[in-house]
Amino acid sequence: MDAMAFLDRGGKVARQPVFVLSGEEEFLKRRARDVIVAGLLGDADGEFAVSAYAPDKLDITTVRNELDTLPFLAPLRIVIVESADPFVTEHRLALEKYFVSPSKVGVLILEVKTFPETTKLAKALPDAAKIVCKPHSPYKLDEVEAWCVKWCDSRHHRKLTADAAAALVERVGPQLGLLDQELGKLAVAIGSRKQVTPDDVEAFVGRSRAANVFRILDAIGEGKPGEAFGILGELLEEGEAGLAILGPLTAQLRKLSTVGRLIAAGQSLGPAMDAAGVPKWPQARQSVERQLRHLGRGRLLRIADWLVEINLGLKGGSPLPERLQLELLLLKLARPAARAG
Repeated sequence: MDAMAFLDRGGKVARQPVFVLSGEEEFLKRRARDVIVAGLLGDADGEFAVSAYAPDKLDITTVRNELDTLPFLAPLRIVIVESADPFVTEHRLALEKYFVSPSKVGVLILEVKTFPETTKLAKALPDAAKIVCKPHSPYKLDEVEAWCVKWCDSRHHRKLTADAAAALVERVGPQLGLLDQELGKLAVAIGSRKQVTPDDVEAFVGRSRAANVFRILDAIGEGKPGEAFGILGELLEEGEAGLAILGPLTAQLRKLSTVGRLIAAGQSLGPAMDAAGVPKWPQARQSVERQLRHLGRGRLLRIADWLVEINLGLKGGSPLPERLQLELLLLKLARPAARAG
């Protein structure tokens, strides 16, 4: 089950002998874990019913004894194994047996990075027991923006406008934990006001390294190729991976390509931007207009091919260094339209 769908249930948790929280998004894991514990224990004090273990030197006997220990002042006992990938690997056979015949008084929660569906362990659990906590794709930022609006209202009791959500994700990136931190800061910064605006985001939210990728296309649209190459160099020197830089670039370039295709088909600019998922706040639209004018129809129609080429190249399909591949893409995008090809 997807973690977002699980959290949208509003705290309703069907008891399972085992829950597995898998994936790279630690924020979603923490939220899912909190919801499971609260949903299963109700008003009972978790101090007497919940045990959390790091995987270091943890053996299956310890875990099993904890799970079989009768709970004190609680309806059940919950045992959590954090960063459990090595624990699962080492005790796979014992866990396979446990999944078939689990404790009647305990619930086991395993937090792992990966949990392949092809394994016996995964097949032994129902979908409701497997919560997938994956980071959001940089190509689906509209989903992240919608989450920000909902989370800001439920967690921080402030109304985040759609434009402000788009501005926030553009600055911070799609990492939910970072977005939650920034929403908390915004809620405090605006004081007694109930609505967070794009101006608030501009004033109080700094840019993450990943979000700085978007500045590359801003610089290109403004006719500043030197600045665009400088930003790329800074990101690479700070340790950003080529594919991590390409992700946000691809998200924006696909929007530009879609707008260009729709305009070529006879649609006007505003509706074309709407269809492509361009945020409606003025700064975003003005930036996209500049990028469209700079690239021109010819390059907009070729973007999809360029993205396929560099995606394959960065995944090992090209002998060229990552930096050079990215610089060649920027060169195609940044040079004046009259010389584009």
